Amino acid sequence: MTVAVIVKGWPRLSETFIAQEILGLERRGLRQLIVSLRQPTDKAVHELNRRVTAPVTYLPEYLHDAPGRVLRALAAARRRPGWPAARAAWLADLRRDPSRNRARRFGQACVLAAELPADVTWLHTHFLHTPASVARYTALLTGLPWSFSAHAKDIWTSPDWDLRDKLAEARWGVTCTALGLDRLRTLAPQPDRVELLYHGLDFSRFPAPAEARPARDGSDPADPLRLLSVGRAVEKKGFDLLLDALARLPAGLHWRWTHIGGGDRLPALKAQAAALGLDGRIDWQGAKAQDAVIAQYRRADLFVLPCRTARDGDRDGLPNVLMEAQSQGLACLSTRAAAVAELIEDGVTGTLVEPENAAALAGALESLLRDPARRAALAVAGAERVRRDFGSDSGIDRLHDRFTTGNSNPARLSVGGCCALHGG
Repeated sequence: MTVAVIVKGWPRLSETFIAQEILGLERRGLRQLIVSLRQPTDKAVHELNRRVTAPVTYLPEYLHDAPGRVLRALAAARRRPGWPAARAAWLADLRRDPSRNRARRFGQACVLAAELPADVTWLHTHFLHTPASVARYTALLTGLPWSFSAHAKDIWTSPDWDLRDKLAEARWGVTCTALGLDRLRTLAPQPDRVELLYHGLDFSRFPAPAEARPARDGSDPADPLRLLSVGRAVEKKGFDLLLDALARLPAGLHWRWTHIGGGDRLPALKAQAAALGLDGRIDWQGAKAQDAVIAQYRRADLFVLPCRTARDGDRDGLPNVLMEAQSQGLACLSTRAAAVAELIEDGVTGTLVEPENAAALAGALESLLRDPARRAALAVAGAERVRRDFGSDSGIDRLHDRFTTGNSNPARLSVGGCCALHGG
């Protein structure tokens, strides 16, 4: 069999979990075709993506950019037995969501249905929002079964009616947090159609943690503490709160903060840092490939990710960067938002504070920065936990089994504690 894997964009620096999964399935002998709704926009490319040998096809990102391709696909779609059902589903969606985006997804589905190679026997989508819409319409047109990996934003910002329809029609699905699983199971007509597979890391791509880090305590201006955050500059990451917390730290505590990631809010964050008088103590590195990120994990003293729920409901699942930081023996400070507590036990494998609380974040920062022994203890415990419980192999094995032996029987699904890789 060949599985067509539908993604929003390929390759993307922020979605190593997808590349890792595709590569892992490929190494287990599963043939895949990557179908991307968008052209790549990141300037850098992970080495992980380069290792994937699956062919990639790009659908027209905007229908007016490829009118001939789209019109030929529409004409072919009208001749398919599945056209009435696909058209009815799309029109019902369009009445509830009268947007150009909805029309674009139907056009992309027609193109995909027209151009799918004959050996493709299954559709699988990452994310339950727009990629799943394309998968659903394509499945209705072609009669092919489909499945999904749900992550974070797609679970929390999609309307209930949209999720219900997709959960009713998908053959099976997986998601990466117990929190997300609970939401999807309340909407699914058969709750056991959705399975829990945690994020995981392929530890062959990550070196063992360094034996010891310098015992910096912020007292030496010539050797300041090194704080690190990795994540897009978007509301749910909470980096504006982190800037407020950094501004509250005592003047005699010497530190530098490195931020890695792109995002629309970078200009606003830089302006906030300047207004707070912090811009001289911050290194804005932009998006980086994973080898550069790993190097930063290994030189930092503390990893900080103050997750929150955004005003539109968007939130993280279980951020890969927390697992990556822990794998490198780096102590982590985060919040009790999203599913972070499914990975970090406060005071044992890291430190958690309440979200949206800059004062609490500042207090935790100061306490950890002044106490290198405490950071070291949390780092050791975090590294042991993540390497024990969050490896990727068992989860990819489970997915391979679903694709090769379990597709026809959704009743076989059961919630497991194994660690796979998905996420947001």
